[in-house]
Amino acid sequence: MGETNVTGKKAAGQKKLMLFSGRTHPELAEEVADQLGIDVAPAKFQDFANGEIFVRFLESARGCDAFVLQCHSEPINESIMEQLIMVDALKRASAKRITVVVPFLGYARQDKKHRGREPISARLMVDLFSAAGADRLMCVDLHTDQIQGFFNGPVDHLFALPILADYVASEVADSGEITVVSPDAGRVRTADRWADRLGVPLAIIHKRRNPDVAHQVQMHEVVGEVEGRTCVLVDDMIDTAGTIVSAAEALKAKGAAKVLAAATHGVLSGPAVERLEKSPISEVVTTNSLPVPKDRSFDKLTQLSIAPLLARAVNEVFSDGSVTSLFEGAS
Repeated sequence: MGETNVTGKKAAGQKKLMLFSGRTHPELAEEVADQLGIDVAPAKFQDFANGEIFVRFLESARGCDAFVLQCHSEPINESIMEQLIMVDALKRASAKRITVVVPFLGYARQDKKHRGREPISARLMVDLFSAAGADRLMCVDLHTDQIQGFFNGPVDHLFALPILADYVASEVADSGEITVVSPDAGRVRTADRWADRLGVPLAIIHKRRNPDVAHQVQMHEVVGEVEGRTCVLVDDMIDTAGTIVSAAEALKAKGAAKVLAAATHGVLSGPAVERLEKSPISEVVTTNSLPVPKDRSFDKLTQLSIAPLLARAVNEVFSDGSVTSLFEGAS
């Protein structure tokens, strides 16, 4: 994809776009800046002895259209606080509009109460950004669509499906019959979009308790045709990889010829890498919405860049265009 070519220089009466980056994934910010034809705005970061974060921007942000990119990665609470402080600094520096660009939104899985006396942390997250001075949010593949309604302002919900699905389609083009598989009931809608885009059937892994072993083991029942087929397991994220690996094992037990896994966010916490390496999954495809440290990289992992998607969305917002137009014609 070619560069978007948005100039960051401001003439009299013209708008000025500025891209600011936190410290968790500077490589992604640089990719986005290259696509836009601008530089990441220089900033000074400092961690005090007690863990407090300080930031100061080294160029004037007065009157600019500011985009603050930060991936909520480890240490996740520090990365969130750093982005909040950046937004506050820009608000006090008289930025005209502040868009929080957060490819992976921390705490997004805590979007509702399951029992009494529990928080709705996803709502708290967007409230914090609003209090800090954010005018707009831009996210990629939120865990649930309802989070968009938590923010009292525009939310640009971007989808990595076209990037991931087109890559997977090219990889399995010669693999014979293909089935898209949801690893559990909660991801059926995501899997359905994949199936529509690829024009292939859908299967579901239904988890249920083993009636012979109380309160311990769950059985994985495969609903759909998978025998002899290439199965593509899809999810919004892979965290500890327990769900996706169990699903892959269930598919192999039902006679699947090959299993791939695709997810937007490669969190890869704790035992994830070891589980995936030992699993029957032949390839794990994610985006670079989160950085993958060298010690968590492994041969089966393929990372695709979302920088072109983010850059196009930033350009549409800056130019008062349509972010929705990026996905017209996509399933």
